[in-house]
Amino acid sequence: MNQSSLQHKMGWLFKCLPNPMTFLLLSVIIFIFVTPPEVDAKTHHYKWAVRYEFKSPDCYEKLAITIDGTTPGPTIMARQGDTIVVELKNELQMENVAVHWHGIRMFGTPWNDGTEGVTQCPIVPGDTFVYRFTLDKPGTFFYHGHYGMQRSAGLYGLIQVSVPNGVVEPFLYDEDRSIILNDWWHNSTYEQAIGLSSLNFRWVNEPESLLIQGRGRFNCSLAEFGGKCNQTNAECSPHIITVVPGKTYRLRIASVTSLSALNFEIEGHNMTIVEADGNYVEPFVVKNLNIYSGETYSVLVKADQDPSRNYWAAINVVSRKRTTPTGLAIFNYSPNPPLTPPPIAPSTGPPWNDTFSRFNQSLAIKARKGYTVPPPQTSDKSITLLNTQNKIDGYNRWAVNNVSLLLPATPYLIALKWNKTNAFNQSPAPETYDDYQNYDIHNPAANINATYGSSIYRFPFNSTVDVVLQNANMMKPNNSETHPWHLHGHDFWVLGYGLGKFDPVSDPMKYNLVDPIRKNTVPLHPYGWTALRFRADNPGAWAFHCHIESHFFLGMGVVFEEGVEMVPRLPTSVLGCGDTKRLRMPVKSGGSSLPSGFIYLSNLFVLLLLFLN
Repeated sequence: MNQSSLQHKMGWLFKCLPNPMTFLLLSVIIFIFVTPPEVDAKTHHYKWAVRYEFKSPDCYEKLAITIDGTTPGPTIMARQGDTIVVELKNELQMENVAVHWHGIRMFGTPWNDGTEGVTQCPIVPGDTFVYRFTLDKPGTFFYHGHYGMQRSAGLYGLIQVSVPNGVVEPFLYDEDRSIILNDWWHNSTYEQAIGLSSLNFRWVNEPESLLIQGRGRFNCSLAEFGGKCNQTNAECSPHIITVVPGKTYRLRIASVTSLSALNFEIEGHNMTIVEADGNYVEPFVVKNLNIYSGETYSVLVKADQDPSRNYWAAINVVSRKRTTPTGLAIFNYSPNPPLTPPPIAPSTGPPWNDTFSRFNQSLAIKARKGYTVPPPQTSDKSITLLNTQNKIDGYNRWAVNNVSLLLPATPYLIALKWNKTNAFNQSPAPETYDDYQNYDIHNPAANINATYGSSIYRFPFNSTVDVVLQNANMMKPNNSETHPWHLHGHDFWVLGYGLGKFDPVSDPMKYNLVDPIRKNTVPLHPYGWTALRFRADNPGAWAFHCHIESHFFLGMGVVFEEGVEMVPRLPTSVLGCGDTKRLRMPVKSGGSSLPSGFIYLSNLFVLLLLFLN
């Protein structure tokens, strides 16, 4: 049984057994009798302290948010079915924090999604919050700050989930490697946030550097007066990917960029794409890989070139006019000295404005044969989300269907479970945009004014929903940006992409209903559209937003609610803000005010779902 069938069965079970405790008790009984004896799920415990430290990832020293003094933070390595427990202490002194576990669907524990304003109150300075969740599928994922713009400040790290013991993946390799890609600014996120939020709007501009595994190189001769920059600092020596000639490597790649779409390549080597966002891809070979913020891929690389030298691994900005230098790592053929630079100049990548090649790569990503579960052939609901840049009372904002999201003081999940109807606007969110027939996506809107909003989309549990993302011109003429969209709590089927304005009559006829890839993050190309389908089968409230940090910070996002009545009683540790300021209780061992037996049953329930086959 594959993950899509499993997810469908979960939705069916929830529908048949609306009482969560009854459902969990029944699942335990089934679990005892059907779980194979070889199941050996483990619990991994981590204690992390989040704090600011001076770091020089690109040789220029600045304050960065670290986990136990490092950025990127520790890599979580576990197997499907394992439980992760992270005791996260906020030592930022004057700043709240929350951490999102990107790509982990949080079945049964939506309050652990880590999205401030949606699933939890933020963790205040000095407090500890315990995240506890089960890894429901294998693949490449990551975690990052989800409060303000903390991802841009260095709060991120990898999650590497292997298949259970005895399970064989549909491709072969000798060893596993992983890297995480990021863009990096010298201004603090406070400076960026104030500039974005000011009436005298100040854009964040292009990043100073691109980082591979937290390392890059800034030209210190360009450092502003008074800035501390040292190109001999070991923190900014290039990341080394050491390989043995003749071996094949699985290279896991994650992008946590705050702005940049990237193109990744390894000099002289082909890459075979085999996984995207934790889902197997029908393999195809590329010279370089386009990767957007929030996406993860696995590629197979064979060390089959001249072993007497090293090679460049390079990232370059695409989809924005390029001013940031190439980010570099060294693909080191052992036993060559790791830091010996390759003998030729690194690639500067494809043209930044070659939309068609990036569009075609998106089209080429399909589900792997033998691991394909076609989506429902029809949907129960369809919404269209227009992506625009707007003005509200003179302030620059980003908006969806002319509404710029303002997260409420009481997070949505809490407000919905506690019936706090005054916490957010109860009116339905707009399902399409005004004057759809006459809207010209290729020119700035005639009326650039938008409104603030906090309404949400509410879907019947287990219904099938289509979402059409429509791109358009920003306020500046001849400018349509790439928007990578990420859905929390779900994987969706990518039904199709198009350039131009979506036609609701003819374009659905072109949908791929046979072997679409399932993902949690997808690009919306300039002046184009992207169509998704998902099942609303994970009870909770879930953010769906542009993964560009400044865009979501200024309102480019929505919230989906489904089956929230099936969500168990919330732990008091997620409370403490908005209308729940006086309802929070101290976190005890295990990180929840739920009865320990209930937590145990929840974990058994998730394991049941994983091993029903």
